[in-house]
Amino acid sequence: MDSATLTINLFLVDDHAMFREGLAQVLAKEPGFQVVGQSASSKEALGLLGRSGATIVLLDVDLGAERALDFVLEAKKKGFEGQILIVTAGVSGPEAVQLVQAGVAGILHKQHSTRELSNAIRQVASGEVCLEQDYLTALFRSVDRTREQGRPRLTEREKIVLRSIFQGLSNKDIGARLDISEGAVKFSLRQLCQKVGVRTRAQLVKVALEQYRDQL
Repeated sequence: MDSATLTINLFLVDDHAMFREGLAQVLAKEPGFQVVGQSASSKEALGLLGRSGATIVLLDVDLGAERALDFVLEAKKKGFEGQILIVTAGVSGPEAVQLVQAGVAGILHKQHSTRELSNAIRQVASGEVCLEQDYLTALFRSVDRTREQGRPRLTEREKIVLRSIFQGLSNKDIGARLDISEGAVKFSLRQLCQKVGVRTRAQLVKVALEQYRDQL
């Protein structure tokens, strides 16, 4: 998706009405954004999501009696193909791991400005992963090492590319760090995905955290 030219359809799931409605009003004014739905509960959101046309879900972690992970798993089960960005006041390390493993595209803290949130939305809409350093640190501390026999070894360039992705750098920024073209970065990413047996950037992050942490 080219998030600079295509409309990004947003669905907000947060049980705090004042926050949710206020955020909806702000995001609706942002160029290229359209708020197509909002809900206070996971159950209600799942019932509306399929026909909403949403491409990005902004999801709180704590939904009263419900948890974000349940929504993510059920949405994926129902065939939701968009991205899910967690927007939270806080999440534990183990729960962050579970959310990443379930396929969320990012985790962002509510303390950030709406401008930073808008940037994060565009980031995940373009296929990037958005993980804050605090949550990334928690992920590394919480993930159990899984070492499979016969795993391919990562090259030094591949390690740098993966570390750069974890830091939220764009392909352009990674290219500048390695002094290579953006096209060369994309080629390296394709090779990395093929090497570890995944198809998307988000899956690459998940597998790297689960299986290649000791190489990084």
